[in-house]
Amino acid sequence: MGDGKPATIYDVAARAGVSKSLVSLVLQRSPRVSDQRRQAVLEAIQELDYRPSTAAVSLAGTRSRTIGVVLDDFRNQWFVDLLTGLREALQDQGHRLVVADRFLNTGLDASPVEGFLSMRVEGIVIAGEPTTDLAIPASMPLVIAGGRVSIPRADTVANDDRAGGGMAAEHLLALGHTRLGFVGAASAASKERRTGFEATVAAAAGAHVAAAVLPGEPTEDAGSRALGALLDAHPDVTAVFAANDVMALGALSELAERGLRVPEDVSVIGYDDTPVAATRYVALTSIDDRSVEIGRGAGERLLARIADPGLAATEVLVEPRLVARRTTAPR
Repeated sequence: MGDGKPATIYDVAARAGVSKSLVSLVLQRSPRVSDQRRQAVLEAIQELDYRPSTAAVSLAGTRSRTIGVVLDDFRNQWFVDLLTGLREALQDQGHRLVVADRFLNTGLDASPVEGFLSMRVEGIVIAGEPTTDLAIPASMPLVIAGGRVSIPRADTVANDDRAGGGMAAEHLLALGHTRLGFVGAASAASKERRTGFEATVAAAAGAHVAAAVLPGEPTEDAGSRALGALLDAHPDVTAVFAANDVMALGALSELAERGLRVPEDVSVIGYDDTPVAATRYVALTSIDDRSVEIGRGAGERLLARIADPGLAATEVLVEPRLVARRTTAPR
């Protein structure tokens, strides 16, 4: 606009020579608009640099085509990959993502879900473990991505963490390691990975696992401290499985400070196969949890639930895969 004010829907209607209601139909991608009038509206939108308000569209009674996503912590690369898959599944249907980070919102009185509800989102994806404080209405289409805490009315799309833990054990056992260690945190994913790891080791003759699990989040510092405690109690450990790549980085730091070589003295394997693990400097052996596929599956399940809210809740487990690099070697 020449006066510096942002264009409104009324400005677009006046420029295109149509009604405000017809502009709304074009914004909704309605098939009830002729090609000629649709083109006139689209040209007016471009000429005026018009940006429709999602909230205004919602309040007008039209679909918002907006999906709310609640993350545990945006600092974790896992969530970035998950969002990539979500976007791939939703963009063809014209949906946009609005993201809230629970870590960044710590200390605020309002739940991130309240903001989503005010925007009249069409569905919500919880990336991680759901908690009761989110207070999501029973009528809201809901999918849990990555977490294993089930909600009766929600679909769950997650990595098969227990199978991944078993893969880590099989890899280290095949390399001849029998004195194995596990470092983890209190998360549900960490528990599942440990269960799979220990069950596989228990089935192997002459092998055993020593574990160090710390309360709180699976951070790099937690990985360093956990491995330190484990090695102090079990100095004969020759291979370590960390609950995720971040903790594995902490384990690598602890080993370096103790003068232990990787993998000559101690092999290390992580989980998530993050971009850091794949760098030439780190070259961390890791279990790929296929987070992009988890995000894509969560998006597809949410679209199905939006179309039919009465669908029975389902759980989809994505099979992980091992990516071997330089941090693991024969005993």
